[in-house]
Amino acid sequence: MLPKNVLYYGKDEALPTRIPLRAGPLSLIYEESDLRTVKLGDWEVLRRIYVAIRDRNWGTVLPVLSNVQMDIGEDAFRLSYDVENKEGEIDFFWTGTITGTPQGTITFTMDGIARSTFWRGRIGFCILHPAACAGAPCVIEHVDGTTEQADLPTYIRADQPVQPFAELQALTHQVAPGVWAQVRFSGDIFEMEDQRNWTDASFKTFCTPLRLPYPVQVEAGTRIVQSVTLSIKDERPQATGPQVVASPEEAPPVTFSLDTESATKPLPPIGLGVASHGQPLSEREVARLKALHLHHLRVDLRFSDVNYPAGLSRAATEARALGVPLEIAIFLSDKADEELRQFKRVLAEIKPPVATWLVYPAKELFRGGSPVNEVLTLARQHLADYDPLARFGGGTNADFIFMQRSLPELSLVDVLTFAILPEVHAFDNASVVETLEAQSATVTSALRLAEGLPVVVSPITFKMRQNYYATGPEPVTPPGQLPPQVDVRQMSLFGAGWTAGSIKYMAESGAHSVTYFETTGWRGVMEMESGSPVPDQFRSLPGSVFPMYHILADVGEFSGGQVVPSKSSDNLKIDGLALRKDGRLRLLVANMSPQPQQVGVHHLSQQVRVRRLDETNAEQAMQSPEGFRAGVGETVQTRDGVLDLSLLPYAVACIDTD
Repeated sequence: MLPKNVLYYGKDEALPTRIPLRAGPLSLIYEESDLRTVKLGDWEVLRRIYVAIRDRNWGTVLPVLSNVQMDIGEDAFRLSYDVENKEGEIDFFWTGTITGTPQGTITFTMDGIARSTFWRGRIGFCILHPAACAGAPCVIEHVDGTTEQADLPTYIRADQPVQPFAELQALTHQVAPGVWAQVRFSGDIFEMEDQRNWTDASFKTFCTPLRLPYPVQVEAGTRIVQSVTLSIKDERPQATGPQVVASPEEAPPVTFSLDTESATKPLPPIGLGVASHGQPLSEREVARLKALHLHHLRVDLRFSDVNYPAGLSRAATEARALGVPLEIAIFLSDKADEELRQFKRVLAEIKPPVATWLVYPAKELFRGGSPVNEVLTLARQHLADYDPLARFGGGTNADFIFMQRSLPELSLVDVLTFAILPEVHAFDNASVVETLEAQSATVTSALRLAEGLPVVVSPITFKMRQNYYATGPEPVTPPGQLPPQVDVRQMSLFGAGWTAGSIKYMAESGAHSVTYFETTGWRGVMEMESGSPVPDQFRSLPGSVFPMYHILADVGEFSGGQVVPSKSSDNLKIDGLALRKDGRLRLLVANMSPQPQQVGVHHLSQQVRVRRLDETNAEQAMQSPEGFRAGVGETVQTRDGVLDLSLLPYAVACIDTD
């Protein structure tokens, strides 16, 4: 049997301890050197404060803590600890000190020293304002002493830093009418970026300014000292002061309900990527994939790879076996005309079924200036007559910010496209869950740029498939280690709940179609018959499906239907989606947290059928998906249309009702 934590999130390790703290009226969480979820009553003031050490390729060097000292009172605290960030050439040591006062002031200091000479992308504090602050009035204090006022942007901004949030020494934002929160910085110059470009649900204020050259060599012996101070100014009458936040034991159950006031949205067609491991699908894998009611398969063709015709041939064979067309992503270099002439000869031989061409420059540039219009023009010239019904898509194969900075001419495309990968800045479970809601902001902003054209999101993966931000060679994966594109949560219950949440936000925000993950392998929705290449680290079951397979199957049964808008009272604990087709209603309700949750599910009929996917049956569902899906679940009576549902950690409930 797989250990419980492996079923939960892919590895047999305990999650970091979360310690609740209070600083007067403020509540917050301390977690392994970071501060999280700073709240004033029910208002979230800051999402996170942490220290980041980034290497020259913007990779994160993880911290190792020691000598942790805690003095925690009812309304004040003092914490201190030592941290080592060591990886490759980097050896950086620092001491953290965090204090909170009864007056509601929090001060976080980092005092560090380089113990080796190395190249860095960044060293210092990152302060996250929650995405819900979009539109909030702010007072900006610059390092030259001048001040100005501005609102945090509503639509996602591509300028970096976001103007005028640059050259900062303090930033004050309105938390609620009459309530202001100020963050004051020292030790460096700070500026803000709109992290929703990467589906982080936050605005990040960081140092050092990007106007300065990077990467930078840090000499051994260099001392770096920074501090951040948060204070609250409450101008409201005392009688309207914030209420004390209930402890988790006292908090009311989460509610999940249908938004009966908003219009339904079409469930977008869903596809998968062709497996990158290169092995063909078996008969059993084809049969299982057919149960997902897929719309398309995506295949990536890089013409610099002389073996790309074989990859296209395999993709075409698999697409025909599944009865779906291909979404073909082509990457064109400065020899695009020659590449496309050769490609047409390959197409004439293989004759793949094509629904969409996604056309990208072989080299995308983070700062803009990519030759996107040139390659789209050539692709249309060469490929338009292959299948007149096939659409042409342009945008980016990377994060949303690349599309904003190199937006194609809309007359050249039938659809606008970008990719989503939530693990650019943070990698812990809580941060990855936070990215779900931000996905809708990317689609909404893309639709605004598209001016009426459909928006295709392709692909959605947990990890980066390619590091577009690297300033040096990417390190080779050592033998026996996982490649950087692989996340162990792919095979877990966490991956299932996250996928359900992603489909919700994609559909409700108006995405035209979506491509997820791959078909098989450790980047797919089921494991290969031969099993994991590194079984001691990616602990999947050979020939099994992953829990996310069942999410896609549950959704696929409603292909062509509608998504009913839904709302959770706490979407970092409980989230999900509601589907309607032919008079049937299906809700997928997911526990996104490591604790059991009670949830009241509203707007149901008097009797429902409930099938759970959790730690008690996950292995059976993975090894025998056909048997699991044949089960009808239990019939449950609701309380006047409200289902009182208990969910184990990272469990998903499929609720069917008329």
